[in-house]
Amino acid sequence: MSGAEHETRVDAQAEPTAPEETPAPEATADDEGIEGLAQDAAAEAPEPAEPDYRDLYLRAAAETDNVRKRARRDVEVAQARGVARLARELLPSLDNLDRALAAAEAEEADAEHAAKAVGGGTADEHHLTKGIRLVQQEVLGALTRVGIEQFSPEGEAFDPHQHEAVAQQPFEGAASGTVMQVYQPGYRYKEEILRAAKVVVAA
Repeated sequence: MSGAEHETRVDAQAEPTAPEETPAPEATADDEGIEGLAQDAAAEAPEPAEPDYRDLYLRAAAETDNVRKRARRDVEVAQARGVARLARELLPSLDNLDRALAAAEAEEADAEHAAKAVGGGTADEHHLTKGIRLVQQEVLGALTRVGIEQFSPEGEAFDPHQHEAVAQQPFEGAASGTVMQVYQPGYRYKEEILRAAKVVVAA
């Protein structure tokens, strides 16, 4: 074998074989129909509508107003609770003023009888009673200004929601269940009973 033939065979063996190309699939009628439908749907789809800014503004304004109203109600409820709590703390002091005034008036009456007997005066006793009464009226006036009301239900029908019966006894000419005496006045704040009135009820 000659050198030229040997080189020719080596070159033929070394030369790689090119891969065969796979033909691309041809588009079918179904594929073309699907693409057409997709294009038609995209063309027919409505464009996104512009936001209704007026409606959004009205909604936001209504929500803000609701928040403001809720905050105002919360403040009013908190204020009412504070007033009622303070009033309950003051009621024992008012009771003491009532007792002091009753004692001063009793002493004043006794002093008047004694003064008449000996021909003296009772100016000091009058000043004491007047001073206690003024303090009592000032405190009651302050409570009234914030909506707290004192009530004395004598002559009214007994109401267990507003009255506390400490005794029940017969009274001539009085209907059963009528409040005949008030031992201690009651207090209310708007519709809330701070303390029920202590009463004697006709049997």
